[in-house]
Amino acid sequence: MALEWQLEKVAEEAAGQAVKDAMAAVFEHMNGGPGRGRRGGKELVRLLEEARGTAAGAGEWNVVRMLQDSLDYAQGLILRPDFDERYRLTRDGKRDRISLDYLAKTMWVTHRWMVEEGRDYLAEHPDAGMAEFLEHFRAQGEDALFMEAPEDRPGRWVIPRGRAETALWLERILRDGRIDIEDPALAARDIVTSPETLALLAADDKGQLIIQAAELRRRATGLEELRAVVEDPNALERDLQRALEGQHWIFGGRFVGEAAQRRLVPGDEVDIPLIRGDGALRIVELKRAMGLREPLVTRHRNAWVPAAQVHRAVSQAVNYLVGLDEDRSRIRDEFGIETRRAGALVLIGHPALHPDVPEEEITEALRTFNAHMSRVEVLTYKELLDNARRSLGGSGEEGDEARRTGRVPYPLPPEP
Repeated sequence: MALEWQLEKVAEEAAGQAVKDAMAAVFEHMNGGPGRGRRGGKELVRLLEEARGTAAGAGEWNVVRMLQDSLDYAQGLILRPDFDERYRLTRDGKRDRISLDYLAKTMWVTHRWMVEEGRDYLAEHPDAGMAEFLEHFRAQGEDALFMEAPEDRPGRWVIPRGRAETALWLERILRDGRIDIEDPALAARDIVTSPETLALLAADDKGQLIIQAAELRRRATGLEELRAVVEDPNALERDLQRALEGQHWIFGGRFVGEAAQRRLVPGDEVDIPLIRGDGALRIVELKRAMGLREPLVTRHRNAWVPAAQVHRAVSQAVNYLVGLDEDRSRIRDEFGIETRRAGALVLIGHPALHPDVPEEEITEALRTFNAHMSRVEVLTYKELLDNARRSLGGSGEEGDEARRTGRVPYPLPPEP
């Protein structure tokens, strides 16, 4: 009921009739049948996004903020206790005493256990210094993530020592390849907590190739799905956005993920916020591909140059960057995202829109245009797809060696 209660508060805040109608559509869907109100439902997310957009268009920014929280909760980005506390969803509006007591007792038990464990450690290592003492607890905390419940010891739990080190080794070899696992830490944890899988991996020097092959297949499937949307003349920006969500690898190896928040500046919502390895932000502005209604390039003085549609898209991206620059400190403090080195990528159009113009000339026109831009880059969807396809195909001496021998070198596991 947490989401329903929160949305009731949102509806109370709504002022304009259009916003109220959008909220009514949300409630109608949620009450339309069993199971429809569950978190993560695609239709519910779509209706919440529409309501958020309507509120933004009406300038009701408090409603926009609350609906963003609704979306985050519906998609599992906000946990239930945090969501409850944020909106005081209990009937009397008081803090949740049960959660407070639970947290207090957890802290009490944790500290009591640490004192007892610390005494035992110092009894066994009387010459240990502060650094060794702290390292002992740090390592034990990492191992605690792999806690086990032995079948032959009911009511007892075991923290296997050294399991975290083995998991870290697995995570590193999964990250080491040119094709990264979507979540190496999670993959490593799944492997290391299964003795059978761990034994098979140790005995099979091609284990990494099997995992990478599965990831390669997933990416190839996602790329083909994106290509189908790109080549659809009826596809809108939101269709392209859905096809690109969760596939940051398509934009190149510089990016390690997507930011959870798309609304970093009041009034502006970026299509895809990418995070580089150095923590810098790069926003992606999506325009139509084969459904572009205006020319991508135009003829000017015996040369092809970007048309007005491209210039408008670049101006929109520049406005986003200006807003990020002005709110840099707040964004860094609130979201932990660095916008000082932020850049923008505009995806627009497809060479097939101009069958009478050679693709090379369209690409060259955009590259010449990009050469004079410092923070904004323009690409066609065709070039993005081609770059992603080449990254899947692989190249270079290491790739040739891997295909020739069927082996990918990786480090040895830690000593037991």
